[in-house]
Amino acid sequence: MLSTKFIYGLIGKGIDYSFSRHYFNNKFKKEGLTHNSYKNFDCKNLAQALETLKQKNLKGVNVTIPYKEEIIPHLDKISKEANEIRAINTISINESGKLLGYNTDCFGFKKSLFENVNKKIKNALVLGTGGASKAIRYVLKENLIEFNTVSRKKDKGDFIYNQLDRKILGNYELIINTTPVGTHPNTEECPNINFDYITKNHILFDLIYNPKKTKFLTNGKIKGAKTINGYQMLIYQAEKSWSIWNEIN
Repeated sequence: MLSTKFIYGLIGKGIDYSFSRHYFNNKFKKEGLTHNSYKNFDCKNLAQALETLKQKNLKGVNVTIPYKEEIIPHLDKISKEANEIRAINTISINESGKLLGYNTDCFGFKKSLFENVNKKIKNALVLGTGGASKAIRYVLKENLIEFNTVSRKKDKGDFIYNQLDRKILGNYELIINTTPVGTHPNTEECPNINFDYITKNHILFDLIYNPKKTKFLTNGKIKGAKTINGYQMLIYQAEKSWSIWNEIN
């Protein structure tokens, strides 16, 4: 008897660049799970994303920009972490068709950060205030790391970019880019901070994984800062998603 062919995938917008499809299909091949497949579901709006979730044999999806927050009201249940963060990046579909939401970004970020940094971090500056930023702020709060946020709009964050002078940037040892600025193919773009104020005492973490060396990280490296990209975080969150999809819900 043939195994049921389960479908997994990524829901987002403009996701041709995505790592997930390649990663999971390679995983299925290596582990002999040839009855599984992972697809990109490039959805132009939320209605299309919700329709995608009705596909036959769809067992789980990852969710990326711009649906991490707006899809929440349409789920049947979300995990405690996801409820606190108010953003999800993983949906599991149980045998009854119920949609269960989780956030594995927080798991991936925490594991990657503390594998790369073995000292106590006192404070952090988070660039961006969207869904990815919420997961990062959750981890910082859980680990008693004080933080402030930066946004392009005055009413969104604690600072706007043109406020980031030498004194402000000097107050934060960890600076995290949670925005998509600098993602392939726009690799010459960079968050608008003055890298003359970055020193060897800084740690720069970019959630972007494509390219592996963003302009944000390259500029920080030139100034002697420790730099971490988002690739390992992505692998950790992907494996966490896989374990969730294979739980009995």
